[in-house]
Amino acid sequence: MRVRTILLVRFLLPCLLSVLLSSAQLPPNAVVSARLLDSHIQELAFKALFSPRTGVPYDAQVPTNLTGIKVSAMRLRSGSLRTRGVHSYEEFEIPIGVIVEQPHVERLVLVYQNLGNWSNKFYPLPGYSYLAPVLGLLAYNGANLSASELPELDIRASYYKPVLINFPDVKPAPFGSFPKCAYFDLHGSVQFDILLPGNMCSTVQQGHFSIVVESNAPSPTSSGVDQGGGKNNFMLRIVVASVVAGILLLIMLVLLVAAGVRGTKQRSKILELERVAESNETLDITYIGDTKVPLASGTRTRPIIEHDYIP
Repeated sequence: MRVRTILLVRFLLPCLLSVLLSSAQLPPNAVVSARLLDSHIQELAFKALFSPRTGVPYDAQVPTNLTGIKVSAMRLRSGSLRTRGVHSYEEFEIPIGVIVEQPHVERLVLVYQNLGNWSNKFYPLPGYSYLAPVLGLLAYNGANLSASELPELDIRASYYKPVLINFPDVKPAPFGSFPKCAYFDLHGSVQFDILLPGNMCSTVQQGHFSIVVESNAPSPTSSGVDQGGGKNNFMLRIVVASVVAGILLLIMLVLLVAAGVRGTKQRSKILELERVAESNETLDITYIGDTKVPLASGTRTRPIIEHDYIP
């Protein structure tokens, strides 16, 4: 009986430990940094890769105290990543040419993060408001899927073919504000870049990304009166500009008509002169000094003296 009990304990203990590890959670109300969260998410993501197929994403199970965060993992060959890229991995489009600079690995795992309503907690940004959740894409060595606390790989894309992040659910920006892309690197610094058409951001390296706007921009709900006055002023400027443009167009039309009438009169005068010239007798031309003048070759009738006068 004792031997059976020992064998049963030896059989159940690994299963029990496996269940406990798979449902591991952070302590309730624990304050952790973004880097500790990345390490914890890496463990959750790797546990989702049970006999994974290359290039297929696998969603990870997130503990209840981090509900709202989405995690997935995709295992790839580094050579395939460089030659084929990944057309669509959640919101990320990875182009051809992405390389692992150091260290060199044969397989890697791309871990995707969507922090949802936890974005501002782990990535606070004073003076700015989030219009989209923080999305993360980190790369790890995929040789050992049971490893934990792995350092991130250094992957790079070309500036001519960057990684694109397409944000599908973006809040409308306040009136008069200009949204921009925010990039958080692995060292805690943040950089801003222009927002591409279609709510897209671009990057050449891994990290965390979102769309933000300055929080001191005027809000459409808090300044309704000013916003209405601004709309009225805008409409007034449009009306004034339309009137001025109409006046200028009318002046240009009058000038064109006047020029056309003047040109018609000049052409008529020239035609009249040509007609008169063609109906008259042609005269010879001679020069007196530098002046060209007509010359008559003779007279039509010779003068006749009516009375002969001989002195």
